[in-house]
Formats: sequence, structure tokens, C-alpha cells
Amino acid sequence: MSSGKRRFKIELEDAEGSKYNLSLEGNVSKEKIMKIVEFMDLLNIESNGNGNNETFSRVAGSIGDRIWSLIGAKFPYGGFTSTDILELYEDQYNEPIKLSIISTYLSRYSERGRLARNRQGKEWVYKITRQQQAQPYPSTSFDPSP
Repeated sequence: MSSGKRRFKIELEDAEGSKYNLSLEGNVSKEKIMKIVEFMDLLNIESNGNGNNETFSRVAGSIGDRIWSLIGAKFPYGGFTSTDILELYEDQYNEPIKLSIISTYLSRYSERGRLARNRQGKEWVYKITRQQQAQPYPSTSFDPSP
């Protein structure tokens, strides 16, 4: 998104019929939009724009949950790359995802101490930190803010 001022109006309805109106104005960053999508995902909200009832299912928070779940299940002690996670994600959930999205989540998990990463050639190799290995892998709401 550009840094110019923008105006967004989002009308939402959850599975129980409750309606939500959100207005965003100003410098709306990608991170802010990701937080809104995560909020929508938590409430199981559908959009009502232009007559479409397109479900915003599993976009922000649950992508992080899915990625973390794959890491815990497939790589509890070994190293992996973002490409490894991309392939597993698409196989497991049968939906495409951009490598940049996977890389962003892995980078943030690393910044928060959940993953260690080391540069090998042109790519990063990640590994669950020892502290995280001792903990179970519950569903976690991922906060996409930097």
C-alpha cells in the first residue's frame, strides 16, 4: 500500500447475524489490515460487500496457526526452510499460499524467539528453539504486528 491517506469502509456479518461496520481512514498499513482480518477470522465473519457473501475464512490468525502446527508436527527437532513449509502447507490444506507470506511468518516467529534461523547459502534454515520444543503446540492467535 502506498503511504497516502486512504478511506475504507467494511461491513461485516458474523455467523450469528451480528453486524459490524468498520471505517478506516488515513495511513492504513498492511499490518493494520492483517489485524482486522485476524479479528474477522476470530469472529467467523463474512463480508457483505457488493452482494457477495464471501467468507474471510482462515486468512490471518489461522495461517499463522497452520504454519506453526506444521512446524510442530513435521519439524520438532530438525531444520527446515520456507520452501519446505510452503510445500507442506499447500499439500496439507490444498490451497495456494505465497512464499512471501510463509517467509514473513517464519521471520516474525524468529524475531519473537520461537524459531532460531541461520543463513545457508541463499536461504534461511529455521529450527524450533529449545524453549519452544518443551512446550506443546496449541493453537495460537498470531499477532501479525511487527
